[in-house]
Order: sequence, then C-alpha cells, then structure tokens
Amino acid sequence: MNAKVDSVNQNDFIRGNNMRSLEKDLIYLYCVTDGPPQLKETEDLVDNVYFIYHQGLYAVISEVSADEFSEENLREKLATLDWIKLKASVHEKLIEAVMKNSCVIPFKFGTLFNTEENLKTMLKEHMREFKDTLKYLEGKEEWGVKIYCDIDKLKENLTQENKELLSIDKEINSALPGKAFILKKKKEELVNIIVNKKLNEYGQDSFQRLKQHSTQFRVNKLLPKEVTERKDDMILNSVFLIRKDEVTDFVNRIDMLKKIHTRRGLSFDHTGPWPPYNFCLRKEIQNG
Repeated sequence: MNAKVDSVNQNDFIRGNNMRSLEKDLIYLYCVTDGPPQLKETEDLVDNVYFIYHQGLYAVISEVSADEFSEENLREKLATLDWIKLKASVHEKLIEAVMKNSCVIPFKFGTLFNTEENLKTMLKEHMREFKDTLKYLEGKEEWGVKIYCDIDKLKENLTQENKELLSIDKEINSALPGKAFILKKKKEELVNIIVNKKLNEYGQDSFQRLKQHSTQFRVNKLLPKEVTERKDDMILNSVFLIRKDEVTDFVNRIDMLKKIHTRRGLSFDHTGPWPPYNFCLRKEIQNG
C-alpha cells in the first residue's frame, strides 16, 4: 500500500512569517501516538528519528533539509518517479515499524513544519480529535482486499455451467450455417451480459461476507491494469478495519472465498496490517 499524499496539506503548517530560510532544516512528521513510541526499528530507515511530547501525544519526527523538502523543491521532486517511490516507501516503512508497538495516526508523505513549536501548535489545536481517533483505533488493524478476475476463464466457466448458454450451444450445433452465425452473435452478447452480472454478484457477495468480521469498511476506486501491472481485471478494491482478535477469522473467510471462486477465474489479494489511513477522520485537520 502506498503512502497517502492527500491528507494534511503542508501549506496549512508552513506559514508566511514563520518560513525558515532554505538553509535551515524542516520538521517532518510521520505519525502521532498516545504512548512513547519504540524507535529502535526505525534506525536503518531514517537518520535521527525522534519524538516530541505534547499534552499526552507523541509526534514521531525527523529533521529534513529544506533544500529538498521546501514547498518549491518538493513540488519539483514529486515529478521524479524514482525519488517519490523511494521516499514514500521509507515513509511507509517507518510508520509500520512504529505501529508494531503503538497505535498510530499516520500522516501523509511530506507533512512538514518549520519548527517544533509549529508542530506543537497543531497538536494542541487537534488534541481532542487525535485522542478520540487513537482511542477508536486501539486494538484494530487496517487490511486491504483486492479481487481480480481472469475474464476468459470466467467466460469458459459460465459456458460450461450456465443453462441458457448451454441451450444456445445445442441450437448452434444443430443449426444451418446462416442461423448458426446469428446464434453465435447472440451467444457473445449474452456472455458479456452474464459476465458483468456475475462480476457484480461475486464482488458484492465477497464484500458482504468479509465486512461481517470488520468494525468499519470502505470500497475504493478500481485500479486499471496500468497501475496493478496484472493481466486480470480488478473487480473489488476494499479496506477493512478489523479487531486484532478477529484477523484470523477474517483471513479464514478469504481462504473460504478462494475455494469457492478460484475455478471461476477469481483471485484474492489480501494485505496488512497497514497504517489506518482509510479510517482516520481528518476533515477538520485538513482545514486546520
């Protein structure tokens, strides 16, 4: 799962009179916890990661060069794919390392402050929201489930099982060439209709079964093949917030769905636990 880049706008916190000169460092925020974070596992990812404490909240941060992360320079860097992949990956791995021992509110890649005091001001402004969110997230994990379909395999399965298609095949086999051609066209149209119906049915049924094991869930946009780099089509892109003691049942349910649908051309890709980006209510913070 890639680091989010659409949560807190850095312009909200790098403000006019407080702007440092480009020669000075900026404060880079990774996540916020409600207990002292264990940072030993982050040592190989980023130099000099540390945290600051403010009113019951711990912000995991590091200092970064303004020559790289100032608003103008960051905008230029974001156009460099290799740079953004590397930095976003480090950002994500660091948060994942912290969340092994702490409940976290993850922040987007590139959330920056001019000074620690500016960061503390933000923590103070949103203290109640952060504490409520951390309390809600305690003991829960975010998991993602993507379902893909090999359309050709699904069509082959339907052709062998669907009564209406089997009936048309019998007609084609006994028809004269002219009528057989028309019937084949009719079959192609019917196959496409049934495929779309079944894709929706299988996706919805799987989602309904999986959400029974979650406390919160959402369906995200389907990703094209150019993004997934897969030959099959994505038919469901979903995320679930799951109690840690329910994760085993959740994964078992996925395994059951695999047994039901694999022969139909469906494959299930479940990943986690992830930083709970999808379940942090951040509207007020974005406008802060």
